[in-house]
Amino acid sequence: MRYVSTRSAPGRRDRLAFDDVLLAGLAADGGLYVPERVPELPEDASAGAGTLGYAELAARLMAPYVGDALGGDELASLVADAYATFDHRDVCPLVELDEDHWLLELFHGPTFAFKDIALQVVARLFDHELGRRGERAMIVAATSGDTGSAAMEAAAGRDRLDIVVLHPAGRTSEIQRRQMTTLDAANVHAVAVDGTFDDCQDLVKAMFADEAFRRDMRLAAVNSINWARVAAQIVYYVWAARRLAGDRPVTFCVPTGNFGNVLAGHYARRMGLPVGRLLIASNTNDILSRLIHTGELAAHEVVPTLSPSMDIQISSNLERLLFELFDGDGAATAALLARFRAEGRATLNSEQHEALGAGFSGDRLDDAETLEVMGRVHAECGMLIDPHTAVGVGVAERCRRRGELMVSLATAHPAKFGEAVVQATGSAPEMPPALAAVADLPERCTSLPDDVTAIKDFVRSARRA
Repeated sequence: MRYVSTRSAPGRRDRLAFDDVLLAGLAADGGLYVPERVPELPEDASAGAGTLGYAELAARLMAPYVGDALGGDELASLVADAYATFDHRDVCPLVELDEDHWLLELFHGPTFAFKDIALQVVARLFDHELGRRGERAMIVAATSGDTGSAAMEAAAGRDRLDIVVLHPAGRTSEIQRRQMTTLDAANVHAVAVDGTFDDCQDLVKAMFADEAFRRDMRLAAVNSINWARVAAQIVYYVWAARRLAGDRPVTFCVPTGNFGNVLAGHYARRMGLPVGRLLIASNTNDILSRLIHTGELAAHEVVPTLSPSMDIQISSNLERLLFELFDGDGAATAALLARFRAEGRATLNSEQHEALGAGFSGDRLDDAETLEVMGRVHAECGMLIDPHTAVGVGVAERCRRRGELMVSLATAHPAKFGEAVVQATGSAPEMPPALAAVADLPERCTSLPDDVTAIKDFVRSARRA
């Protein structure tokens, strides 16, 4: 398996192996790495997905993407170790809402959000590869809430990794912030940036674009710009579909901000999984659902909502899908993105818009609608769900077709957004002990301006010898 950049031209492409893509994260030309070809579902994984344990299925599905960078037994051991940190034996259990609508719970990892599913694996992949090479790396990441704590938890205490996570000051929930700022490990650092998530993401990209700084700091990425994140997330689509439906097509509804989660479902479909539709569920920051309906990528001001992990207007992983829509033309992909960044809008042609609509549908919920869904699910099912999950459930209900088997992705434990849950239902979610503990721990966080020079200086100071 080899990988190419979304901004490279056919015939003039560097073709990297998985281990190099893992450590590089972002391509040198600013693009994102994608597999040169998409493998078919392995026959043993597909046929046995209804009976295999989650870790075993994950190792078999990830193996074609990892290629010869890791032996099969080594990969299986690493993945098993990652999912031993989860508090449910199924890792991602399915819970029935009604006869044809199910929740896929993705929040049973150490930080109670879906990001754990990939990052527990990715951190171990980093540790293995850096150890093999005798190297160290500095991870820099931007988070709108859950990626930061999941990445820091996965990296904490690892000898060959340092990590600096940028989050938008005042735009995460208190628990999300505290999960980052209360970790007691010398190699993890939380930075509150005076700006939005998009500003944080731009700062990370600017550091990667500075080749000398990138090389000197040995920068690495664990945001979903890193292909390994997407590869690990493909697994739970196959897991859910095979356990629930066999060969019956399943429609998945995905609360979506940075597009990495739903993109993994798209790759599962390209591998041969019978996916009916992929529904993109947006909050008020609905750039992605608007793109599907209008064919225009148009940025608006980021509005703070009850679902802060989706408060995004520049979705990095969309670039991977655009590369497909441009038939692998990296120059055209880069030109459209440059136009969008310069003018705040860019438009697909009619053929591209039609292809996008054939693969994806979607809609949006505002905060009032989100609270209504949370209250109704509690009243009808006796279940508490977080605001992000509620956006997904609400869009699933709105877009659902008669006889369609629907799976909505539950992306965070309701206790991470307890204030919203109480507002919607009058009931406080039970707090897992690990979450309750962060309320009493001292915080360690650095506040910095939206200035790349200041951020670079901090990263230099955080690097261990």
